[in-house]
Amino acid sequence: MRILLVNKYFYRKGGAETYFFALAEGLRALGHEVAFFSMKHPNNEPSYWSKYFVSEKDYVGKISAFQQAKEAATLVYSFESKRKFEALLQEFKPDVIHMNNVHRQLTLSILDAPYLKKHHVPVVYTAHDYILLCPAYTMVDGSGKVCDDCLDRRFSHAVKKTCVKGSKAKSGLAFLEAVFLKYHHSYDKIDKIIAPSQFMKSKLDEGGYSDRTVALQNFLTKSQMSMARMVANTNKFDTVEPYFLFFGRLSKEKGILTLVKAFLLASGLSDNGLSSRESSGAKGSLPSNWTLHIVGDGPERETIESLIKSAGPEAESRIKLLGYKTGESLQREVGNARFSVLCSEWRENMPYSGLESLAAQTPVLGANIGGIPELVVEGKTGFKFEPGNFRELASLLLEVSGIAQPQYQIMQMACNRYVEQNCSTNSYVKHLVDIYISSLQGRR
Repeated sequence: MRILLVNKYFYRKGGAETYFFALAEGLRALGHEVAFFSMKHPNNEPSYWSKYFVSEKDYVGKISAFQQAKEAATLVYSFESKRKFEALLQEFKPDVIHMNNVHRQLTLSILDAPYLKKHHVPVVYTAHDYILLCPAYTMVDGSGKVCDDCLDRRFSHAVKKTCVKGSKAKSGLAFLEAVFLKYHHSYDKIDKIIAPSQFMKSKLDEGGYSDRTVALQNFLTKSQMSMARMVANTNKFDTVEPYFLFFGRLSKEKGILTLVKAFLLASGLSDNGLSSRESSGAKGSLPSNWTLHIVGDGPERETIESLIKSAGPEAESRIKLLGYKTGESLQREVGNARFSVLCSEWRENMPYSGLESLAAQTPVLGANIGGIPELVVEGKTGFKFEPGNFRELASLLLEVSGIAQPQYQIMQMACNRYVEQNCSTNSYVKHLVDIYISSLQGRR
């Protein structure tokens, strides 16, 4: 088959891009032909199809107010995207379009390309976030609380609660986008919606898409599995000092502040690092050789540094801010960690950080929210805790630090089995191709 993969970023920016490039690899491995449509960017991977990519758009970066206003005009509908997409379609002549993240930089204007209607090309969409249901993507309101209000498809809630970056103006733009897409029937042009977690499918069904959703858990390619096997450490107790690992964006919704507070409390370092109210509760006794490794960057870095500094010299030596890492350097951090921590406080879908941890035989401590619990088989592939509850997480850190080597190695084997049973590239791609074929038959 000839499959056109669409995503607004063409470099490895986050989980959606990890999936995007992995999917291309998996499809090609089974003999399918793949082309790409995306946005121009200095970090892009090379591609023959880049001649059709749309001009770079930045709605959040440091650009002038005039440029922001100019680019905001294309936030909902881009004639440039529609025109260039049509040109690519004429050359590639795809059997199927598979969209990923397209909103705002590419827009769903591409679905109005005349070629699609003339040739009845089916469209499949993988939902990496909740944009079909929530103008703010995350189903978290302006106060930071998980929110279902816009499931009624009256998107004015986003403006009332200033859900987009605490800004009425940005929330208003997001509201206008959602209303336009609703009345333009943009989503009606999508044949199938892939939900990477059962939780995501349940929310999409609740929001009115039940006739088109399919739950299909994210997968790992052969190259990802090979890397995981290479870095997996089955003898951590004898080769590395124990540490908990967080890797991802340092932002509030990722729960990184909760994790830092929990580690300080579990280590008995919280009296200076937290307020008197926060530091009350069970005192910690995490052994002094346990550390916390934080890999990544983001808006909360300065707050984290301040928390660590206020907790004193021991905290500074035991909480290691390692910055952004990628490739083998990152994977070795994952493989040597005693546990990785998924502490999100929004309804994370199916995080690749969790899959990569399990593949490297590193059990997961996961917040009981969104799709994360689907990765955590309690006591086998990891343990769950209440999202945002740093005291409960602190207790869990203490508890798992006492797990003996024989039990831990049993957990490592459970992680390996989980990945083998649930994350096969061939199984995923074959199932996906079946979806492509059924969508193609439905269109014709």
